[in-house]
Amino acid sequence: MFHAFDNPASVAGLNRSGWMALLARAPVDVLEAGLGDHANAEPHWLRAPQTGLMMVQGRAGGTGERFNLGEVTVTRCALKLRHGALESAVGVSYVLGRVHRQARLAAVADALLQDPVQQAELAERLLAPIRQHLATERATRVAGAASTKVEFFTVAREAGAPAEEEDGE
Repeated sequence: MFHAFDNPASVAGLNRSGWMALLARAPVDVLEAGLGDHANAEPHWLRAPQTGLMMVQGRAGGTGERFNLGEVTVTRCALKLRHGALESAVGVSYVLGRVHRQARLAAVADALLQDPVQQAELAERLLAPIRQHLATERATRVAGAASTKVEFFTVAREAGAPAEEEDGE
């Protein structure tokens, strides 16, 4: 599935929208491994994980008028996490699908990443493996799509006589 944020960012560094995009696409096992002991932290729920539908819009050719493409299942949650320099950091998450654990872990990671003291460590321990996982997935998709590529010029050459000879008859 293509996402607008599959393209590498032009500016390196940590910003909330960047890490939220990564956390939303991270699988549960990568989130658990990156968060370590924080994965089991007990948050104060502002909004417990809920699953619902969200309308997705598309554009013809990527530049045309927007149109409603369909609905996708989304799980969201919001929590307060008391840890480190931020006494009550609020973490939120929206993830595709119905996995409440994934939404919870993404919200915990969001809350922890807001602490400037922990950002560098979490960027290396959590965000780097997520980037690596997503890059591997993308390379697999690209390789799969490349394997279906048809070389029409090659097919036409192998089919018989060149195009110039056919025009002369």
